[in-house]
Amino acid sequence: MKNSLALSPLSLAVFSLLANLSATALAQTPTALDTIVVSSSRSETKLSETPVSIGSVTRAEWDADKPKTMGEIINRIPGVFWNDLGNEQHSMGIRQPISTQSVYQYLEDGIPIRPLGVFNHNALNAINTNGASGVEVVKGAASSLYGSNAVGGAVNFLTQRSSRTPTGYMGIRHDSTDGFTRIDSGASNTWGDLGLRFSHYSSQRDSLNWQQHSGGTKDSFSLRGDYNLSATSWMRASLVHTNLDSDTPGSLFENDFRTHPGKSINTFTWRKDKTTRFNVAWEGETTRGGLTTVTLFARNNDHAQLPNYTITGCQGANCRGTINNNHVQSLGLDIQHTQKLDSLRARLVSGVYIDRGQNDFVSDNLAIVRDVPTGRYIGYSLNSVNNPNGVRNYGVGIANDAAFAQLEFSPSEKVRVVAGGRYDSIRYDFKNNLTPGANFGAPNEVRNFGQFSPKLGATYALSASSSLYSNLSLGFTPPEVSQLYGRTAIPELKPATYDNIELGWRAVLVSGVRIDSALYQLSGKDTIVSYTPEVGNSFNKNAGDTRSRGFELSLNQQLSSWDWRMGSTWAEHTYVDYRLSDAAGAIEDFSGKRMPQAPNHTLNAQVAWNFKPTSRLALNLVKQGSSWMNNANTVRYAGHTLLNLTMSHKLQDGWEVWGQVRNLTDKNYSDNAASRFIPGRGAYNPNTQNTYAAGAPRSIMVGLNKSWGGR
Repeated sequence: MKNSLALSPLSLAVFSLLANLSATALAQTPTALDTIVVSSSRSETKLSETPVSIGSVTRAEWDADKPKTMGEIINRIPGVFWNDLGNEQHSMGIRQPISTQSVYQYLEDGIPIRPLGVFNHNALNAINTNGASGVEVVKGAASSLYGSNAVGGAVNFLTQRSSRTPTGYMGIRHDSTDGFTRIDSGASNTWGDLGLRFSHYSSQRDSLNWQQHSGGTKDSFSLRGDYNLSATSWMRASLVHTNLDSDTPGSLFENDFRTHPGKSINTFTWRKDKTTRFNVAWEGETTRGGLTTVTLFARNNDHAQLPNYTITGCQGANCRGTINNNHVQSLGLDIQHTQKLDSLRARLVSGVYIDRGQNDFVSDNLAIVRDVPTGRYIGYSLNSVNNPNGVRNYGVGIANDAAFAQLEFSPSEKVRVVAGGRYDSIRYDFKNNLTPGANFGAPNEVRNFGQFSPKLGATYALSASSSLYSNLSLGFTPPEVSQLYGRTAIPELKPATYDNIELGWRAVLVSGVRIDSALYQLSGKDTIVSYTPEVGNSFNKNAGDTRSRGFELSLNQQLSSWDWRMGSTWAEHTYVDYRLSDAAGAIEDFSGKRMPQAPNHTLNAQVAWNFKPTSRLALNLVKQGSSWMNNANTVRYAGHTLLNLTMSHKLQDGWEVWGQVRNLTDKNYSDNAASRFIPGRGAYNPNTQNTYAAGAPRSIMVGLNKSWGGR
């Protein structure tokens, strides 16, 4: 069973039913699966020849839906769940439980937005969505092309190229319940061989809203230039800068979540993120049938925070906490060559990736003051002792060198085979800027990792409008810098690896209904977990094996005045082997248990009525199924269903007015529900062990846009 694709009978039955529908699609419609994607092979490829599950959302789709958060863009893709932690902070679940773990690769134009070893679960807040033309999500292990962390998936945002004619855009939106205001602007044009695009947005969430201590601001701009050097070569460059300053209200215990979901006990915790990325790429036809791309990239990230999740160890009015700054800068080179081999009906994609980074981390301890009657944390002062987490001041040089190759060939007219792999060499050079000791970190060291990640897949064309695919691939994630050097003792960690198996079917039926479905199993080995033998004391270790398997289904149809879509996932995430022992030798065995924060079913569906050529009304449904809140599977979150309504009307001269009602039925819900209860360690107390990140109540947003010459 461990390595089989033994999915639930319901999933198999549904997949079999869909497969039987392929006869309807065979040779009955001239519409082909001609969508072009780039993230599955790092080059433009027909979706019908892509042996991997990949979902995409276009600029036109999110312009129509008026999303407020990143999640409202990508959560329509089945198997993807962006979890809202407020003010664009988030965690993620793609073929994995919802978590902050480093099992995803976040990219912009195919280049990771952060270097290896310093994954941040909030990293997508560094994307300027106003400057993007779309997003593609490769689901499942994609390390054969994108290296480390591309385990659950790779999320690739594509920057918007310059327009050929003058265009401009301005927009404003406001939500009084959330205290949220956002202003968008942009302009683009091409002069001869040079094209430029500028995109910007600025958002603010006032402190006076439904949730206490949750104010924040974000400014983000991007500038992209495109220049034609000749008929066979061109250049592009992009600069993206974001500045996020956010309160962090944190989660709530059971009673407050049920009765006062807008409460926060964290009156002063915060997070400040400043990120800058610069890419310059040259692309040209260097051989007959060959295209070479050379990309030079630089990143500068500064993340400072006074985190609510490190406040612990309370005794009466006195608690412990930390404050820290995590600075990362890096410089890299990505070279890729795509060569057509016409005589073999083949294509070879190959390249090298070189990334050099420096991660400097400084933290200090805090003495936290708590108001005992209310439980609120009301003040703090520096306290460089009295905390087992200790003071930290270190730097880590990070080197990642990789080489990759992928061969695509067609042994017959209907079959397309893809085989490839990537080897990553990883080096951490750790230097402690303090004298090593019990509270000041470990001695200097150099640590190396290496990993080869293969892939083998194939597609079979049933017709011009229907195809099957299968895929075997491996993903890996090395220990993060913080996992190795965040405590005094350096744990002996090794990379976690994940085997991915998937089968899929895509089709366009005679009715115009598009179907994209996949069965998958993702088996993890040596998964790195944070083990907490006692409150306030945790450490990292390779804990054992995991298995995630499920069925993903996407349906959509475009009619003359109606359109609808549905993305749904059924999944099981299991600890196959997960045994831990504490200092006293007591063993906790969670083998066979379901992993927490892993909904068994998610659904994102929408039906829209274009009741006039200029007017649109859309009803959106979001369903999150039940999930366990703890490893022992004794506390469960029941799940929730939300409804959202959007109406827009286009006026003359490029004006558009629109409005939204979110959480139409005013549900009290949480995307992030967890419990610290462990059987055998005292009595179960929901009001001190269960925590919830409360979702927003019903709110109304209105917006006004003006476009010149399109977007």
